Amino acid sequence: MNIKNTVLALSLLFVSYMNAQVYGELSGNVTDQKGQPILGASVFLENTQKGAQTDFDGKYRIENITPGSYNLIVSYVGFETQTRFNVIVRSKGTPSYNFVLKESAEALDEVVISNANKISRPKETPLSTQSLSAVEIATYPGSNNDVVQVAQTLPGVAPSIGGFRNDLIIRGGAPNETVYYLDGMEVPNINHFSTQGSAGGPVGLINVSFIDNVTLSTSSFGAQYDNPLSGVLQFSQRNGNSRNLSGNFRVSASEAALTLEGPLFKGKQEEAKTTFLVSARRSYLQFLFEVIGLPFRPNYWDYQYKINHKIDSYNEIYLTGLGSIDDFSVEAPEDFDAEQQAQLEQAPFINQRTNAIGLSWKKRFKNGSGFMETTLSNNTLVNEFTRYEDPENETGVIFNNDATESETKLRYQITKFLGDWKLTAGFNTQYSDYNNETINLTDNNFFNTEIDFYKYGMFTNVTKSFLNDKLDLSFGFRVDDDSFTEGNDLLSTFSPRLSLSYEFKENWRLNGSLGRYYKLPPYTILGFRDNNDILVNKNVKYTLSDHYVLGIQHYFGPSSSISLEGFYKQYDDYPVSVLDDVSLANKGGDFEVLGSEDVITAGKGRSYGVELQFQQKLTNNFYGIFAYTWFYSEFTGLDRDLYLPSVWDSRHLVSFTGGYKLKKNWEISARYRFAGETPFVPTDLDATLANYPEVILDYDRLGEENLDIFSQLDLRIDKKWNFKNISLDVFVEAQNVLGQKTPQPTQFGLNRNSNGDIIEPRSLTPIPTDSGQIIPSIGIVVDF
Repeated sequence: MNIKNTVLALSLLFVSYMNAQVYGELSGNVTDQKGQPILGASVFLENTQKGAQTDFDGKYRIENITPGSYNLIVSYVGFETQTRFNVIVRSKGTPSYNFVLKESAEALDEVVISNANKISRPKETPLSTQSLSAVEIATYPGSNNDVVQVAQTLPGVAPSIGGFRNDLIIRGGAPNETVYYLDGMEVPNINHFSTQGSAGGPVGLINVSFIDNVTLSTSSFGAQYDNPLSGVLQFSQRNGNSRNLSGNFRVSASEAALTLEGPLFKGKQEEAKTTFLVSARRSYLQFLFEVIGLPFRPNYWDYQYKINHKIDSYNEIYLTGLGSIDDFSVEAPEDFDAEQQAQLEQAPFINQRTNAIGLSWKKRFKNGSGFMETTLSNNTLVNEFTRYEDPENETGVIFNNDATESETKLRYQITKFLGDWKLTAGFNTQYSDYNNETINLTDNNFFNTEIDFYKYGMFTNVTKSFLNDKLDLSFGFRVDDDSFTEGNDLLSTFSPRLSLSYEFKENWRLNGSLGRYYKLPPYTILGFRDNNDILVNKNVKYTLSDHYVLGIQHYFGPSSSISLEGFYKQYDDYPVSVLDDVSLANKGGDFEVLGSEDVITAGKGRSYGVELQFQQKLTNNFYGIFAYTWFYSEFTGLDRDLYLPSVWDSRHLVSFTGGYKLKKNWEISARYRFAGETPFVPTDLDATLANYPEVILDYDRLGEENLDIFSQLDLRIDKKWNFKNISLDVFVEAQNVLGQKTPQPTQFGLNRNSNGDIIEPRSLTPIPTDSGQIIPSIGIVVDF
């Protein structure tokens, strides 16, 4: 009887615990564009009575909030009202939300709401820019919390062939034309198993738990960014919890991750001046693939951290780090399968290590005239890439690339407000060290190289608004040079850019930009040597890209807008393969080493098209982005008059991502992607048979055949629970719910009998692929 009473009491206690009312809270700070804290700003949750005012340091805190999704609004006299849409309040794990308010050109004796809450863009980049919050990224269906996969859904971004890689192919540009910045620190590698000489890979490195927001610019890049030709992807990280130790644990379809954050050296203070944010992630795909009998064994770890210290009200420093440990190998399946046998024979072995670390100092001037930021960083890539004649026994090396890339960088940027003018200027310098030992039996090339050199650049930009903020004008330029290449200097890389935005009618804006951009070829090109030990690519030029963009934007209301943009990009001095007489733009979308060959920077290219986009932030429980892009993308080889289509020239891109908030913290979301028929490079069957398992492509036939359309719909359902000490999010996803076949070039393998024995004389046969499956998965996120 006592046992029964005890069980009953525990049951009642558990039920009451599950049903007990729990609350969450929101906190953050509000500053102006100069970094000065705003005292007395009103911060409130839309359609509720919950709110607070900022204190002397610009901080606010709203307590006793019922967990759920809200729009968070900030207003203050003389400033434009601002809204953070789709803020999710949890009982545990709600991050801080900070605001930077823009001064209004209207009268300062009232709170300005006429221009409030618009989906705005920076004056320096008034078009071709998209921003996503951490909430939007975390709930994207089919992305597995992968920030880069989410960016692939944005307007103008084409999916990689087969849709499984994280290449960012932006408005007809190549996968290696985008640069990445993490809190102002350039990070060359943001994917596991990345393609050396490019940046794409199947899985992203960035932990969504660190992210405050992500911004993708597909044109009109700021002058402070080094080396972009098609895009700039910026990751803004939040600081760790300054009050309490907290974190989250995430389990998804392919990995598990633990994130911890909290104060350091807090003492008796309510908030610590020093905070930390650290995470580690481990894949278990290798175990899943072994269970289901696939020959691949992808195994990876990654780690990320940020330590932030506020010295005083005007100075803070932070240490940022990101790295990965990757091992990609194969193992023969127990039973013969033609597709798996071909995959086993042709797959590379990849052993890769990446690490990036940076120390930054931010200083805000006491007179409110501006701020500056200095960053010292280092990033390293160690990549051993091997193909074997006999992969099962790892014998008979066909190709081996054993390379290390290291960059040590110093970046300085100052922003000054001179009346109504905003001036930004700075410089960057880096020391590069690259070594590589290569064995290439297929092309009969063997070399051991080591190079090191300095690269440096300077930039400036001015911005001003006219006609009561109806006309925004921004002009800037940058110059770059290095101590390695021959024939280049600062004047030869002078790259001006101009942008303007004009509100010609209420809620209607005309936007335009012109810009020239340069990119130094990757180290795989710079360090390549021929069999005479000569650096044959030492005279390469910086790749040039000119952008012309014109667009119009209309705001339907405070949370929705539609825009139409036309763009034209023109390339010159693009690297062209001497061996294959094809632009390197067409060679960088797979597991490989890109650019380690003799090239001539004589290629040209062009991409042009129009882009239509509609965006709806969270309103009436719905949010979404729809985009349609029509474009052409073409590059030349050594014949500068003969343009060939790129291998992503699908002509049509359609993307939609949206969701609906249901009652009781249920949410349903969907993602749809479409790409038209895409050209591909057919296999040279005779050369492949002679060099098997190395697959040789026939670049002379580029453009003769197209893949079928790419069409994929992903669905996701989320349910959140909030308890006193934890919050729980469980989501179920289904990728490719329409069961569409994944378009991919025909794969060939050796002709074998049913036992797996090679049929003599040897010949190649098409390998049937099993695609078009619906892929279900489940994920769990626990915040504590």
